[in-house]
Amino acid sequence: MTVRIYNTLTRKKEEFQTLEPGKVKMYVCGVTVYNDAHVGHAMSALVFDVIRRYLEFRGYQVRHVMNYTDVDDKIINRANSLGEDPFKLAQRYIDDYNRNLGDLNILPATVNPRATQTMNEIQAMIQGLIDRGYAYAPGNGDVYFRVTKDSDYGKLSGRRLDDMQAGARIEVEEQKEHPMDFALWKGAKPGEPAWESPWGQGRPGWHIECSAMNLAELGEQIDIHGGGNDLIFPHHENEIAQSESFTGKPFSRYWMHNGMLQLGGEKMSKSLGNIISINEFLSKREAGVMRMLVLNGSYRAPLIFNEETLDSAAKGLERLRSGLKPASPSAAGLSPEAAAALLEQCETTQQAFTEAMDDDFNSAGALASLFELVRAVNTARDSGARDEQLAPARTTLVTLAGVLGLRLEAKKAALEGLDEAWILAKIEQRNQARRNKDWAASDAIRNELLEKGVKLEDTKDGTTWHW
Repeated sequence: MTVRIYNTLTRKKEEFQTLEPGKVKMYVCGVTVYNDAHVGHAMSALVFDVIRRYLEFRGYQVRHVMNYTDVDDKIINRANSLGEDPFKLAQRYIDDYNRNLGDLNILPATVNPRATQTMNEIQAMIQGLIDRGYAYAPGNGDVYFRVTKDSDYGKLSGRRLDDMQAGARIEVEEQKEHPMDFALWKGAKPGEPAWESPWGQGRPGWHIECSAMNLAELGEQIDIHGGGNDLIFPHHENEIAQSESFTGKPFSRYWMHNGMLQLGGEKMSKSLGNIISINEFLSKREAGVMRMLVLNGSYRAPLIFNEETLDSAAKGLERLRSGLKPASPSAAGLSPEAAAALLEQCETTQQAFTEAMDDDFNSAGALASLFELVRAVNTARDSGARDEQLAPARTTLVTLAGVLGLRLEAKKAALEGLDEAWILAKIEQRNQARRNKDWAASDAIRNELLEKGVKLEDTKDGTTWHW
């Protein structure tokens, strides 16, 4: 079976065929760095991290480019409001976001180009579009893309130019030929960062930045272009128009867009004041909970973010981790038939996992296969399996969970430096406290162990521990 991807451009699932065998060129639009990154940014980054991880698991070599928009109206306005240099402000938020991505266990992109470091390429692309008749400089310092020259403008979003024109507005200072023409270069305004250019001092428009960075890092054609579905129009529509008009070649084979994150049924937005930063989230929940939340649904669908869905994701994560719970030291072992059945379940899980992920990265289906494996592991352990008999299934569980970016053994790190004899002694102290009905002491010992990453579980056969 081969990977199939839903392509926004064709509005259907297509078999994944790369430009170059075994290699994937993937560009994902990054953040505009003018404020703290929020959980909506985390959702998109997690989606494409899982896609990248799975493609690498399937044997592809992925060159993953994620840009930073580090010069923009929002950055300039924010810097002015804070009395801060816009470049220093952008760098501060880039550093913060990089830390956030690390905390969320998101693989670093192969390269992170920045608009301010791609100025020569941006200007060369603009000049090329002018030379080809797709852009014009009216003489006021601006340069615009001529949408009427692009015969299939609107093909990604499905919008017709005539319909878009009806709601378009032209500002007083703009000198456009058509209301939907968009800026490739903006003439400098007082107090703004500016670069010398053939059209006078100014800075690039948002859309041309990504086209130029894409061209510089991946070449004229790529395999996957990704981002949130709020970028389909106008950003990605304009990227296609610029890039294909400049090169004369199809730009991206597959356009992938994640759904939007919703809080309480509403889209998260600054205007509604319901923004939750990644830092705020991580101060209350572990990173794996956010990843589980994303994995539980379809990447193309809206994602409901609230305490109920987060609690469900946290429980799912703990359920997966329960498959790593140690066997009883006195376990008698499985029968040969039961041990063979557990090994067979490993093969079934791997097949189901791959089939789900091959189908447009169906992570919810992939998780279902892992939960089935956990059920088999836990049943075997309760039936007397020894750790060595559980080891192959646990290896399968940890490996496939890792393909999704889940760190099931993350809590094990808390045990480093802890002696198992000490843990067992603490459990015996707690058992003595329980026999004495000293519930306060019993709870204190449980909490002490929990702070160190050790969870206790009371059963009819006694108390066991796991991380």
